[in-house]
Amino acid sequence: MSLRSARTTPSYGSLLLRGLLAGLIAGLLAGVFAYATGESRIDAAIAIEEAAAHAAAPGAADDGHHDEELVSRTGQKGGLFLATALYGVAMGGLLATAYTLLRRRLRTPSDTRAVFGLAAAALVGIVLVPFGKYPANPPAVGDPATINQRTIAWVSIVVIGLVAVWAGVVAARAPRSGAPEWLRAAAALAGFLVVVAIGYVLLPTVDEVPAAFPASLLWTFRLASLGTQVTLWTMLGLAFAALLHRLRRDVPAEAEAVAV
Repeated sequence: MSLRSARTTPSYGSLLLRGLLAGLIAGLLAGVFAYATGESRIDAAIAIEEAAAHAAAPGAADDGHHDEELVSRTGQKGGLFLATALYGVAMGGLLATAYTLLRRRLRTPSDTRAVFGLAAAALVGIVLVPFGKYPANPPAVGDPATINQRTIAWVSIVVIGLVAVWAGVVAARAPRSGAPEWLRAAAALAGFLVVVAIGYVLLPTVDEVPAAFPASLLWTFRLASLGTQVTLWTMLGLAFAALLHRLRRDVPAEAEAVAV
């Protein structure tokens, strides 16, 4: 068998497997960050909610009717790592799929830069744009009756965020070849901001935070939530780039072995 007939590029299965592994690593690390920075804020928010409920109905806690938790706080804290790991695996699969489909369209010979570019685009479109419109709230904040509307609005802003990233890329490539880099950067920023601004204006504003809820607690929780996402996507990009580099290094050796 000739070397030409040997497979010299990784298969989608190989890329997907490494994307899932990178996602698992990133998810667990994001879970550590979330546990260290966010769990104490959740406990404080729950304490505020319970105190408010007791103040509204002081006799409810003593009438013998208690709403038992389906999952204890200890179980929730342990489940945090499972949740972030599963989310990381899903995002790792998404990143590997996006890399497979878009690699030839990315104008860089570097696999590392390509992976970092895709991870950064996902971070902006899936995390930062939605955060600007609908920042995360602690569990004690929000009206259960509006959860469906809030879910639809959040999914809509995620879609708009990804469209905004795509619009920025298209706008950056619109100027003719030889155009200065500052012009391409300005076009990309303009295309991105136009789509984001339209999305922010069209989607409804949601503000269900009680007036008495401590602002410092609210924003420390939101920053912890944002930091968890930044940690996940940063580590996902680093881990997938490292695994991809090792895979690329091993493929020629496998191809040479097949040719022999």
